Amino acid sequence: MGAVLALIIGDRQADRVVPPTGFTVWLTVLTSAAMAFLAVFALALTLATGRLAERWSDSLAQAMTIRISAPAEQRQAQTDAVLAILEATPGVASASALDASEQAALLEPWLGPDLPLDRLPLPRLVEVVGEDLDAQGLRLRLAAEVPGAVLDDHTRWRAPLVEAAGRLRLLGWVALLLITATLGAMVTLGAQAALSANSEVIRVLRLVGARDAYVARAFTRRFTLRALTGAAGGTVLGMIAIAALPSAEAAGGFLTGLAFSGAGWLLPLLIPLICAGVAFAATRHAALRALVRFQ
Repeated sequence: MGAVLALIIGDRQADRVVPPTGFTVWLTVLTSAAMAFLAVFALALTLATGRLAERWSDSLAQAMTIRISAPAEQRQAQTDAVLAILEATPGVASASALDASEQAALLEPWLGPDLPLDRLPLPRLVEVVGEDLDAQGLRLRLAAEVPGAVLDDHTRWRAPLVEAAGRLRLLGWVALLLITATLGAMVTLGAQAALSANSEVIRVLRLVGARDAYVARAFTRRFTLRALTGAAGGTVLGMIAIAALPSAEAAGGFLTGLAFSGAGWLLPLLIPLICAGVAFAATRHAALRALVRFQ
C-alpha cells in the first residue's frame, strides 16, 4: 500500500535517480502504446464473438424449417395439413409457406437469378418460428400425419457455428493474456537496462545512506508512469480505429462487427490501468532483483 501511495504522490529527489531520456524511455512508451492498441482489438474481438455466439444460438434455436417433398398434385394439400398442425402446436409463434419467388430468392446466390424453378422438383418450404418448441414431438406428429414433411431444427448448423464463435472468443482472451505477458517482459527489460546503466549512481546513493526500497521506488514510479502514458495513447488510437470500422448493419460481414456497444465502450479505458499495474509489478520485481546483484 505504501508503494502505491508513493507512486501517486511521487518524490522529486528520487525521480532524479532515473534518467528522463534514453532508449529505455522510448522502449517503454512505444511498447505500452503498441500493446494497448492490440489489446483494444483483442477485447473487441472477444466481445464481438460473444455477441455473435449468442445471436447465432438464439436465432437458430427459434427458427425451424419444414421441407415438404410430395408429388405436385399433393404438395398444396400437404402444405395445408402442415400449417394446420403448426397452428395447433404449442410454442409456435408463426408459420408460413414460402412461395416460388421467396424460394428463388433463397437459391439465387447459389444457382443464379435465371433459375427455372417450375422445371425443377423442388420441395415446398415452411418457415417456423417459436420458443420452447418440442421439436421431437412435432417431428413424430408430422411423420405420422404428413409423411412427405421433414422437420429441420438447424441443430447440425447451430452447433458448429456456436462452437466456432466460442473458440474465437477464447482466442481473444488468450491474445489479451499474451499481450499482457509481452508488455511485462518488455518493461522488465527496459528497467533492467536502466538499472545497469545507472549502477554507479546507485552505488553512490548507497554510500550516502539510500536504501534499496528508495531506489526501487524511483525506478518503479518512472517506468509505471511511462507505461501508463504510452498505454493511454495506444488505447485512444485503438478506440478511434474501432470506431472507424464500418458497422455490421452497413456491410453485413462478421469482421465489420468488431465494435463496442453501449457501456462496452468503457471497457477499453481499463487497459491503461492494467498496463500500469503490470509495469508497476514488473519494474519493482526487476529493480529489487537487480539491486541485490549490485551489492
